[in-house]
Amino acid sequence: MFAAQQSPPDPCYDENGKPRRCIPDFVNAAFGKEERARVCHICDSAAPKRQHPPSYLTDLHNPNNVTCWQSEPYIQYPTNVTLMLSLGKKFELTYVTLQFCSPRPESMIIYKSMDYGKSWVPYQFYSTQCKKTYQKPNRALITRANEQEAICTDAHSDIEPLTGGRVAFSTLEGRPSAFNFDNSPVLQDWVTATDIKVVFNRLNTLGDEAEEASRDSYYYAVSDFAVGGRCKCNGHASKCVHDREGRLACDCKHNTAGDECDHCKPFHYDRPWQRATARDANECIACNCNLHARRCRFNMELYKLSGRKGGGVCLNCRHNTAGRHCHYCKEGFYRDESKPITHRKACKACDCHLVGASGKTCNQTTGQCPCKDGVTGLTCNRCAKGFQQSRSPVAPCIIIQCSILSREILGEWTKFTINVGTIFKREQSLKLRRGDQYMYVRQSDLQCKCPKLRLGRKYLLMGSVDSNNNREGLTLDYRSTSIPWRNRWGKRLRRLQRRQKDGKC
Repeated sequence: MFAAQQSPPDPCYDENGKPRRCIPDFVNAAFGKEERARVCHICDSAAPKRQHPPSYLTDLHNPNNVTCWQSEPYIQYPTNVTLMLSLGKKFELTYVTLQFCSPRPESMIIYKSMDYGKSWVPYQFYSTQCKKTYQKPNRALITRANEQEAICTDAHSDIEPLTGGRVAFSTLEGRPSAFNFDNSPVLQDWVTATDIKVVFNRLNTLGDEAEEASRDSYYYAVSDFAVGGRCKCNGHASKCVHDREGRLACDCKHNTAGDECDHCKPFHYDRPWQRATARDANECIACNCNLHARRCRFNMELYKLSGRKGGGVCLNCRHNTAGRHCHYCKEGFYRDESKPITHRKACKACDCHLVGASGKTCNQTTGQCPCKDGVTGLTCNRCAKGFQQSRSPVAPCIIIQCSILSREILGEWTKFTINVGTIFKREQSLKLRRGDQYMYVRQSDLQCKCPKLRLGRKYLLMGSVDSNNNREGLTLDYRSTSIPWRNRWGKRLRRLQRRQKDGKC
């Protein structure tokens, strides 16, 4: 029997599955990258043994078989030679080194870019004459106040050795906060780069450059250009991979996203994104929306009030829920305790009776609707003990949906022309049909807005009808109720009709 092959453990999680800081492997970020050189010429491109192209800068450096890039002879100050290296994404750099086949430059600058070459900032100055060439003091003291600034040094600027000399720049050497790098955003920013540029400003000479014959022996020649560092993933990835577009990006863990794992992935906004440290992986936490929302946002004030435990706010709660965590039922619904809050039917409609209830909001725990006097039942759909159904708005003779078309004042009465759209309830003896009808209301009742009616509006009318053989149509009084019509009521009223027909209402 062969032992089952196990996948290698994920460095971003411990043996118990708990998140921990992880970092990509340390690499020479320059190896194999395309190098661009300006103000340089190949000595003889037709002769392989005499070629000195920029690709020699970033090939495999073999001390037994040294390959060199070489510039045009005697490019002297103020003309300069520039080498540019694109890393393809953000890296956190430890060092930049150059190995020379010629004498090292008398003056040179290393620059870095954090925006793929759009802008450049100095990384380090080298010169035997710092003040004269770059207007900077030689070997200035680095303090916490200036540890994110480039300094100038006369180290590595001698003409000797004539070949094989090396310039090595350490990004953190001498920086006071280096020992506490995890908690130093300034240095984290300082070591970050997408591109490196080296500018050779002045050749080192033996003082014989006045002789024309000697000038051809002075040039810049580099055998190796190395940039040591790690793919920048902010402690949330153990490797970088190429995405579908061929771009280098972090293989993010801890619910993070982005080329540098520099933000939380969607729906994981319960606490703010943070860089991982040795003490805490600072993983992004999913919002607690009880399975009722697909989107959320972060609120810093709520996060602080919670003792920095959670600041997520759910958006567009579904399934008739509401609240920051979609943790209670919205108005007009109550909790079904037989189902967990995460169930899509955890909230039931109150279904408060349109006439028997004094409001549409019920108790969110019991579902009890607020009933009018003499009415009882969970939805206020029946008379209480000792009461009987009467001809009042609580138990109206008619319930119709109609539009007010016109009105005419006839003495103490106002005659309305209405269009009856739907008849939900009527007395059998009452002649009532859909379409245009007349309706009469006393002027005194209208003045006190009993009922309140406006032309061009659509209403749900409920009330008793006074029979009057001298008038054609309906006659309503102050006991009638008019409610501006809402389309969603139609379905609900028909449901009540069916329940009444079945003897359930």
